[in-house]
Amino acid sequence: MTTNDRKAIDGFLSQKRLAVIGVSRNAGDFSRSVFREFQKQGYDVVPVNPGATDVDGKRCFAHVTDIEPPVDAALLLTSSDRTEEVVDECIAAHVHHVWMHRGAGGPGAVNARAVNSCREHGISVVAGECPFMFLPNGAWPHRFHGFIRKVTGNYPN
Repeated sequence: MTTNDRKAIDGFLSQKRLAVIGVSRNAGDFSRSVFREFQKQGYDVVPVNPGATDVDGKRCFAHVTDIEPPVDAALLLTSSDRTEEVVDECIAAHVHHVWMHRGAGGPGAVNARAVNSCREHGISVVAGECPFMFLPNGAWPHRFHGFIRKVTGNYPN
């Protein structure tokens, strides 16, 4: 599903406060690396995981609809079979930007019905990219991955 453009990516990244939905309780998990990188880059990240009360010392919410004050953006690090339910919560919470993470393999958080639901509700959606490739000053492996995608013509325009 190649539906991404730089406008949606840049629009998401311009939101300085965002929910990270599906961030793991396991400190060594990839989702925690993403969470920490957004923090390091100056974002106010709000963890969402119904099985955790805090993540890296920040209060963790069970659902995006519980966050006060609300967020305008949500990064989904969920499995694709949970994404529709999470997008429904994002709609209820009036989230305007959704990023469905997908790394090197598998669908990640991408779910076609959830993508369509975002579009039907006027939510800007990034479906199937890793934000590490687009964050400024990212680690060299992510910049290299982005370079390879540019060379092969698979980088969002």
